Amino acid sequence: MKISYDALLGLGVFYLSILIVGIWAAKKKEGSLATENMFLAGRNMPLWLGVFTLTATWVGGGYINGTTEAVYANGLLWCQAPWGYSLSLCVGGLFFAAKMRDKNYRTMLDPFDEKFGKDVSGILFIPAVIGDIFWSAAILAALGTTFSTILGLDYQTSIIISAAFAIAYTLPGGLWSVAYTDAFQLLLIIFGFAVATPFILDHVTSFSDLWHNYKVKFGDAALMVPPIKAWTGSGAFADKIWYWSDMALLLICGGVPWGVYFQRVLSCKNGKAARNLSIIAGVICFLFAIPAVVFGAIAATTDWSLTSVGTAPEGPMALPYVLNYLTPRLTAVIGMGAVAAAVMSSVDSSILSVASMFVTNIYCRTIRPQANNKEIMKVTRLSILLVGLIATALALQIKSVYALWYFCADLVYVVLFPQLVMVLYYKSANRLGSIWGIIVAVILRFGGGEPLLGLPGFINYPMQDPELGSLFPFRTTSMLASMLTIYAVSWVTKRFSQQVPAQINDLENIPT
Repeated sequence: MKISYDALLGLGVFYLSILIVGIWAAKKKEGSLATENMFLAGRNMPLWLGVFTLTATWVGGGYINGTTEAVYANGLLWCQAPWGYSLSLCVGGLFFAAKMRDKNYRTMLDPFDEKFGKDVSGILFIPAVIGDIFWSAAILAALGTTFSTILGLDYQTSIIISAAFAIAYTLPGGLWSVAYTDAFQLLLIIFGFAVATPFILDHVTSFSDLWHNYKVKFGDAALMVPPIKAWTGSGAFADKIWYWSDMALLLICGGVPWGVYFQRVLSCKNGKAARNLSIIAGVICFLFAIPAVVFGAIAATTDWSLTSVGTAPEGPMALPYVLNYLTPRLTAVIGMGAVAAAVMSSVDSSILSVASMFVTNIYCRTIRPQANNKEIMKVTRLSILLVGLIATALALQIKSVYALWYFCADLVYVVLFPQLVMVLYYKSANRLGSIWGIIVAVILRFGGGEPLLGLPGFINYPMQDPELGSLFPFRTTSMLASMLTIYAVSWVTKRFSQQVPAQINDLENIPT
C-alpha cells in the first residue's frame, strides 16, 4: 500500500499542536511538582475541565472504533459498551465518587491499603494494572487500524509509531498537562465528527431507509436491547439472554473501579463536584457514541463492491473504511485526526493512572517509603515507559478492538468491583475476607476460560455455545460469590475474634 505523505504531514501538525498544549499546561502549573499536583492536579480541578478530561478519557479510540466495529459486524444488540460505560460513570457518581473524595484518598487503592493492608492492596494492584494495560492496548490497536488504512502504513508499524508518540507525549507532564490536552483533543474529536458526518450521510437517502436496511440485515440483533419475546423465553435470542445480561452488568459495574476514573474524581475540589463530574460526563459519553453507531450502520448497509476499495472491511477496519472510502481525502485525514485525538486522550490518562497507583501504593509505601520527589518523578516516568511498551506488545497480538475492550472490564468487574463495594459499604470487611474474595473470584472467572487469551475453561458451566462459550452468567456469578465470600469470612472472623478474648477471660476467672 502506498504511503500517503500528505496525511503524514497533517498528522505531524496534529501531534505537534497537542505537544505544544501539553508543554504549555505543564509550565502553567510547574510551580508545584509534589506528587499530589503531579497525580491529582492539587485537588483543584475545575468542574468544566474535569468533565472534558473524563469524557475524553472514556471516549477513546476503543470507544469509537469498537462501537463502529460492533454495530457493523454483530448488530446494535451486541454493541453494549457505549451505553454500559456511560451508565458506569453515572453509577460511579451516585455511589462511589463523593465517598472516595470526601475521605481524601489519593488513588483507588487507598481504601484497600487503609483497611486490608499493603499486601492486599498490592494484590489488587495487579487486576487494576491489567485492566489499564489491556485498555491501552485496545486503544493503540484502534489507532493502528485507522493509520494503516488512511496513511498507507502496515498495521504493526502504525501501532509502533502511535505508541511512540503516546509515550513521548505522556512522559513530560502530570494530570494538569493531561487534562488540558484532553480538553483540546475533545474539541478535535467534535470537529472531526462534524466535518466527516455530512459526507458519510450522503451515502444514505434517509435515516428511515438506513434503519430499514440495517434491520433487514440483522433482524432482532438490530435492536438496542433484546426483544420482549427473548425475555419470556422464546425467539432467536432466548438462549442468549443470560449472556447478554452478564455482559451488560459487566460493563456497567466493571466500568467503575478504574484508577483512571478515580484519578479524575479525586482531583475534584470536593465530593459534590466529583459526583456532578461523573454524571455529566456519563451523559456526554453516551452522546458521543451516536455518530459511531451511525457510521457502523452505514458500513453494514453499504455495497462495498461499488466503492473504490471493492471489498467489505473486516470488523476492526469498519471505521477506517468509512472515513477513507466514503469521504473526500481531506475529510478522511481530519476524521483520522479525530480518532487519533480520542486515542491520545485515553492513552495518556491510562498510563498516568498506572504510574500513579504504582508510585503511591507500591513504591512509596512498600519499596522506598523514604523516596524524595526527584526520585518519585524518575520512577513515574520509567513506569509510564514500561506500561506503554507492554501495551504496545499486546496490541500487536490482538485482532478485535471490541473483544479486547470487553476484557478490560472483565477482571475489573469480577475482582475489583466486589472489593470496592465491600471496603466502602461494609464496615466489618477485613483482610482475610478480602483475600478469600479474590481467590473465589479468580477461580470461578477463569474456570469459564477466556478465548481471547486462548485459556480453556476447567469448570463445566452449563449452556455451552460453540461460538460464545458458556452462556451461563459466570462473570456475574463470580462477582456476587466474591462479594458474599468477603462478607461471610469477615463476619465469621469478627465473631471468632470477639469470642476468643471472652473465653480467655472466663478461663482466667476460674478459681484455683
